Amino acid sequence: MNETRHQLVQDLRKVLSGYDSHELTFQNLANDLNLNIDVLINAFGNEAGLVEEILDYEQQNLENIFAGYDFGGLNAIDGLLGVSREISKKFVNIVPSITFDLRTLYPEVRQKFVEKRISFVNSKIKFNFELGMNQGMYRPDLSAELVSRIYISRLIDLHNPDFFPNETISFSVLFDVMFDTFIRGICTDKGIKHYERKIKGMKF
Repeated sequence: MNETRHQLVQDLRKVLSGYDSHELTFQNLANDLNLNIDVLINAFGNEAGLVEEILDYEQQNLENIFAGYDFGGLNAIDGLLGVSREISKKFVNIVPSITFDLRTLYPEVRQKFVEKRISFVNSKIKFNFELGMNQGMYRPDLSAELVSRIYISRLIDLHNPDFFPNETISFSVLFDVMFDTFIRGICTDKGIKHYERKIKGMKF
């Protein structure tokens, strides 16, 4: 994605975050961004193409966060803590900005995005958990598959405004609490001691 297209996607995400489903038309977007509608048509083809590209942008941002950490070369807790801190700081760029129900409007696009995101995060967290078990940091009585799914489900839940309204609880606070309870639930005594040393005086 070139710089101009990258900026266009960023601008569109900001606008779309306040849209209802019936408002998603190229004409509305063009008006809000003061663009010629042909710019959007040439760039994305149609509204479904736009939604797919925005979701791809958010997925790539998530993958870039994980790419910055070599899970295999770190203590498992350090690796997961580092990635999770980056997710917390950059969540605006990875959380889906399209807030209306894509299952109804663009079910195939949404399903492709959900499957890709779950598959990617699942593979990373499973690897981290298996590493942590080998290091004696994570509990051996838990399955890597179960732990990865719990992590993913908690990330998804944090973005549910019915549970956690953004105007009353900040994402950073939610993420701190989520990660703390998650890591303590999967760690051995050795792992918890290491984790507590790492986070002493640390702010996500």
